[in-house]
This record gives sequence, structure tokens and C-alpha cells, in this order.
Amino acid sequence: QVQLVESGGGLVQAGGSLRLSCAASGRTFSSYAMGWFRRAPGQEREFVAAITWSGGSTNYADSVKGRFTISRDIAKNTVYLQMNSLKPEDTAVYYCAARSSPWASSVKDNYAYWGQGTQVTVSS
Repeated sequence: QVQLVESGGGLVQAGGSLRLSCAASGRTFSSYAMGWFRRAPGQEREFVAAITWSGGSTNYADSVKGRFTISRDIAKNTVYLQMNSLKPEDTAVYYCAARSSPWASSVKDNYAYWGQGTQVTVSS
């Protein structure tokens, strides 16, 4: 079992930055691939970024590529999402997710564990 708790959301102006954190519990955190997803009002939950168990490989949605960076600190059982050059269309609830596989995935159904989400609001 893995439990996930996100933090770091808030209100920021367009062009600004935020760093989201996701603290995981569970002794096998290092064997799980991790992902970030988001859901804007009235929309489906969509993929943002994912990282392999080792942190050696990442992938991103086209909409955030070059602006967002996912990383993980295995010693701290934490995964991060650094978000730069934020745009109003990045406004959403951001969710951290874990899957019991070493390999990252952009498919939300491949993730068994989810956090409660953290709100990110970008003003224009």
C-alpha cells in the first residue's frame, strides 16, 4: 500500500512558478513509478508528467513540455513537480499517483494509488 499527500499548490500570476510535492508512505516507494495528473473544471483528468522508479526516465504531456519538470527523491519518499512559466490554462487540481511498476505511464488507469489533490490557480 502507498499513501500519497500533495502540497505546494496555490495562487500565482501568469509567468510565475510553483513547486508541488507529493509525500509517499510505504516501504516500497522506490519500486513504484510516479505520475502527476490534473483536472480542470468541467474536464477529464489528464496526464501531466511521469517518472520511472529510478528517476532515470521521464515523460511529459506536450502542453507542459519545456515548462514543467518532474523529479523524485527516493531517500525522502517524495516526488516533485516544478512548474515554470505558468499559464491560466494550467489552472487545475493536481494529483499525484503511484503505480506498482518500475515503468512510467501516461495512462491514468495504470495508477492504483492517488492523492487527494492540490489546487493550482494561475491568474492572467
